[in-house]
Amino acid sequence: MSIAAPSNPKEITVRGIILGILITLVFTAAQVYLGLKVGLTFATSIPAAVISMALLSAFKDATIQENNIVQTIASAAGTLASVIFVLPGLLMIGWWAKVPFWPTFGACAIGGVLGVMYTMPLRRALVSQSDLPYPEGVAAAEVLKVGMASRAGAAEGKAGLWAVIWGSVASAVFAAGAAVKLMAGEVAIYFRTGTGATGIGASSSLALIGAGHLMGITVGIAMLAGLVIAWGIMVPLMTSLSPAAAGVEASAHALGIWSKEVRMMGAGVIGMAAIITLAGLAKPIFGGLKSAMESARKAKLNGGVLDRTEQDLPIFVVGLVTLLSMVPAGWLLASFLQGGPLGSLAFPLVAVGIGYILVAGIFAAAVCGYMAGLIGSSNSPVSGIAILTILGAALSVGMVGRSIMGPEVAQALIAYALFVTTVVLAVAVIGNDNLQDLKTGQLVDATPWKQQVGLLIGVVAGSCVVPPVLELLNHANGFVGAPNLNSISDQPLAAPQALLISTLAKGVIGGQLRWDLLGYGAIVGLVLVLINFGLKKSSNGKYSLPPLGVGLAIYLPSAVITPVCIGAVAGYLFDRAMEHKVGGDTAKRLGVLVMSGFIVGESLFNVALAGLIVVSGKGEPLAIANSLSEAQTMVVALIFGVAMVWGLYRWSARSGRSVAA
Repeated sequence: MSIAAPSNPKEITVRGIILGILITLVFTAAQVYLGLKVGLTFATSIPAAVISMALLSAFKDATIQENNIVQTIASAAGTLASVIFVLPGLLMIGWWAKVPFWPTFGACAIGGVLGVMYTMPLRRALVSQSDLPYPEGVAAAEVLKVGMASRAGAAEGKAGLWAVIWGSVASAVFAAGAAVKLMAGEVAIYFRTGTGATGIGASSSLALIGAGHLMGITVGIAMLAGLVIAWGIMVPLMTSLSPAAAGVEASAHALGIWSKEVRMMGAGVIGMAAIITLAGLAKPIFGGLKSAMESARKAKLNGGVLDRTEQDLPIFVVGLVTLLSMVPAGWLLASFLQGGPLGSLAFPLVAVGIGYILVAGIFAAAVCGYMAGLIGSSNSPVSGIAILTILGAALSVGMVGRSIMGPEVAQALIAYALFVTTVVLAVAVIGNDNLQDLKTGQLVDATPWKQQVGLLIGVVAGSCVVPPVLELLNHANGFVGAPNLNSISDQPLAAPQALLISTLAKGVIGGQLRWDLLGYGAIVGLVLVLINFGLKKSSNGKYSLPPLGVGLAIYLPSAVITPVCIGAVAGYLFDRAMEHKVGGDTAKRLGVLVMSGFIVGESLFNVALAGLIVVSGKGEPLAIANSLSEAQTMVVALIFGVAMVWGLYRWSARSGRSVAA
């Protein structure tokens, strides 16, 4: 289906920018909460596109390109929330007690701007002249085309908005059930295996079911394999090698060994998978840069005017903005060190920090951008990039500070390494999002430079939202591993990615890092890479077992991974059931939007709950006394969860049929 585009369609508009920023506020808050709770984030392009089309349909002159700019702004900001994989580490090590606005805003904004600049020269090689599938970019373009093309498209757009609303309401109600203590927050079972122990848990979370549906069956199976490796092999084996003292429960024994040893091996798996990904991408990355330079040279020599759909921001502007960004970056890093024990080393540390942001940022943005094209933004190896970045930053910073090392200096060096890593991660995740959005733009005849401006607007908007939401959650709940002196609730958020990153930084600079566990994990990762290679080759690319998905499942708690796996299988079965049915394709798209709503609703409810905790001063302001046992609340959660998921899948199928009728 194609849409004829006028020579100069309406793209960047005041109403579009305002709508994009408003959607950004919602999705960034949702992403921050989800990332802190479970260590995963989701792509916001498709729900943003649906909301945009439904609202802009009130204007007769709205264009597909204008809707594309709205989803571009919203997706950039939602993606930027991934910096919370690192930032809470500064609270965990006791460097910050509260989240300061300007340093956090600066790290996000500078990294985000560089992410757009670094991936701009790669557009031709990795988007317009590439056969990379860009699954999420193509899906977002299809949603825009369907929604703008016909009456049926308009009907689907309205149904899509209702899908997001129903999904959001259902997950918010479900989360409220846990908040009032009528439903268990987690369903879990742990048991002895001889002298060892193991178990499995599943968080009562429709958001995680939704995340699994969106990730798809391939990643779901990879995570299931990771669950089996972690809790079926590693935990039973390692707990039997370290028997528990008398009276220690199976759950405490299993979780203790998993948190201290097994998850560090999971980090090794993720790191190895990321290194091999980096090695394999050198050729296409350099090819992309070469292609961009050649295109610019030819345009200059021929004096020709490029077609609107091929116009990027000029390459000299990209270079100038990159260089100018180093000025606020240097000021930001210098102010971070000011008044601390590293004052005497401020100049060399700032120089190392800027150099690291420049060099590591280019690699991180290019790798994440390429992987977004290969497997989608949601599945891109951000965790692996974060692990490699903190190891590199900690080693670089540690070498500079070695001459004055002491307890206070070590803490300051760890904090500085985390801060530099935050900027590099912002570069990586925006690079990840930029190419995905530019693919959507290519398919709907958008103007690249206008999208790039939209991305920059999204970066600034998201950078404004991250600090206050992060501080709200810090004040209400706090984070596992942090002092949490000002927190009200006694139920801190897990922030699993930030906990790992800060542990790695402390281990490298303090010299206590368990390199042996990382090494064992790296060996497992190498084996998984070989299995994945063999599986792809033998099936002609039809099947794969992404090593990063396996590594994440070893590293993240089973309570997070189990519902993600369930969601992936449920989504696969639903999509299979809709094949060849009347309105089946529409039903599938509505299913995706319901699942996006699951994530948004639960996350926003819990952000609002954090606000209520702060206002009321009570850790559990909604809890009501009842006589239900823990087992009974687990059963209630299971029954309601199954009913809501099944009911909304049925609604999607019915709505698909009615739109097609």
